[in-house]
Amino acid sequence: MEQILTIEKILNNNVVIAHHDIYKEVVLIGKGLGFERKKGDKISFDKADKTFLLKNETEKEQYVNLLPHIEENLIVFIHELLLFVEEQMGTELNEHIHVALTDHLAFAISRAKKDMQFSNPFLYEIEALYPKEYQVAKGVVKKVEKRMDVAFPEGEIGFIALHIHSAVTDKSLGDINRDHVLISKLIDIIEENLVIHVGKDNINYHRLIQHLHRAIDRAHQGESIGEEKKLEEVLKKEYPVCYTLAWKLVKVMQNQLNKPIDEAEVLYLTIHLQRLLHNS
Repeated sequence: MEQILTIEKILNNNVVIAHHDIYKEVVLIGKGLGFERKKGDKISFDKADKTFLLKNETEKEQYVNLLPHIEENLIVFIHELLLFVEEQMGTELNEHIHVALTDHLAFAISRAKKDMQFSNPFLYEIEALYPKEYQVAKGVVKKVEKRMDVAFPEGEIGFIALHIHSAVTDKSLGDINRDHVLISKLIDIIEENLVIHVGKDNINYHRLIQHLHRAIDRAHQGESIGEEKKLEEVLKKEYPVCYTLAWKLVKVMQNQLNKPIDEAEVLYLTIHLQRLLHNS
């Protein structure tokens, strides 16, 4: 049965906000959807290429304020990119990505046209932590560069991958970035204490990064990985430097996250650190 909605606001020729009996306000996106229409007009739900809710009032306000500053063709193109991301990731995206990625890409394209480039200090970590999101982000960058005739710095792949990860996991970019800053700090402590330089292409570095990320996630979720008393005695005796450093890292994580860290994390960190030291 065809659903008929009432238009509440025309944002531009391609985006309208309409009243839905169940969901209240919905955003409808489709080429020419708002052309020669006005508030109060009826519109079929099926006419839209994409519909989404912005339940958060702040995000809704941001989206409404953002659109007048973006070319209408770009809005439709970003909608195509979001469908591409959904298809590649094989899951629905949290609706907040409409605001975040629209804002980010519009600004990134503007920067590229002015030849202003930003580096991404966490590029290697992002690729190691979110390989699928990173590959999908690569595809997004290729599409943008071809359609908009711009050249993006490599760091943009990382930024877009973070937006995708945020939309898939429903984590805020702020939380994700805070975890990356913490991981970066932990790596600095490791390099300083072991007097080594960790190569970004080192497989043991990637394993360590992934373990630190999972340890932080476990701390957020209050998960335990169990006790390993026999292993603890062996590691403490065989690798005292790495064992002591692992404890130091756990204390830093506890202070930064303000959450308890499972003591068993020390054992697995000791193993990762020893591998890193042995292969440096």
